[in-house]
Amino acid sequence: MKRILIINPFGIGDVLFTTPVIRALKENLPDSFICYWTNERVRYLLEHNPQIDKIFGLSRGDIKKICSKSRLRGFGALCGLLRNLRKEGFDIAIDFSLDHRYGLISRLIGIKKRIGFDYKNRGRFLTDKIRIDGYADRHVVEYNLDLLGLLNLTPPASRNLELIVSDEEKEKARELLFKAGIYERDLKIGIAPGAGASWGRDAVLKHWPPKNFAYLADKLIEEFNSKIVILGDAIEKSIAEEINGAMAHKAIDLTGATDLRELAAIISCLDILVANDGGPLHMAVALGIKTVSIFGPVDPVVYGPYPVSPKHIVLKKDLSCRPCYKKFKTPVCLRDKECIKSITISDVFDAVRRLL
Repeated sequence: MKRILIINPFGIGDVLFTTPVIRALKENLPDSFICYWTNERVRYLLEHNPQIDKIFGLSRGDIKKICSKSRLRGFGALCGLLRNLRKEGFDIAIDFSLDHRYGLISRLIGIKKRIGFDYKNRGRFLTDKIRIDGYADRHVVEYNLDLLGLLNLTPPASRNLELIVSDEEKEKARELLFKAGIYERDLKIGIAPGAGASWGRDAVLKHWPPKNFAYLADKLIEEFNSKIVILGDAIEKSIAEEINGAMAHKAIDLTGATDLRELAAIISCLDILVANDGGPLHMAVALGIKTVSIFGPVDPVVYGPYPVSPKHIVLKKDLSCRPCYKKFKTPVCLRDKECIKSITISDVFDAVRRLL
């Protein structure tokens, strides 16, 4: 039985983009033991996935946060993690981190076969690697599936993203919506006006203006008698408040009121999600919920809904300067976010109407 460690310390979309690889591993190696090492925040997305046997939730970023409060505790957390990983006796590491430190850790804990991407010579501790200069011209999922070739494995029968919500979680989500005055028969449209937390200060480059979301929400209520649910993290609460403050009607604001599992369950109850380029968008795609997504500096061919489907409408503007996010960097915007601001309320409204 092969014991496989998957390493991905990144955000929601990045982790979901690896789920087709997990499916392929189980199809090719049904008796394999698969462990996923990610960060503490995102680990909960992987719960209930029957193809994953164990999850470790502690990334380099998590350890840095612990060290900022106590270096001793941070060192202890790292040592404990390494000890537990070594005990598992992994045969193979599939490393999506693009970070040589994770490759070094895999080597130190005794994993013989270490595969991944070599970006800027960061794959020097990998035994088998694919050289990349960044992601371009095709989706990240396709890049991830390329790694299967290093193990002589075939692609999965289905390349859909996967996120499992239990019946119990979905029922609790329905109860939460019911208490907020939203019923099964209602047209439920979610909006995710934040996103891009991993971008830090640059996250605003991905954000469609809050007032646009407000006017869109009012129009959806007036035209379709829909119920609007605002979703997001606690750090996006001010955006939600700005939207509700600018609306003639009122939306149900659940920003910061749910953890990731609860957010997934709420999204699974929606008819449509309107979202910026970020985690909730990819959660909806993985759950089979229709989406309208708004893309600015990022190329949806590379980072958009996957696989491409009529259920997922991507809105973008063809400007000479976009997409400007390349090789994991975004240049200073000299055009006042024209790429995202030029997407009109009518553009988004018409896209929603096409999905109804």
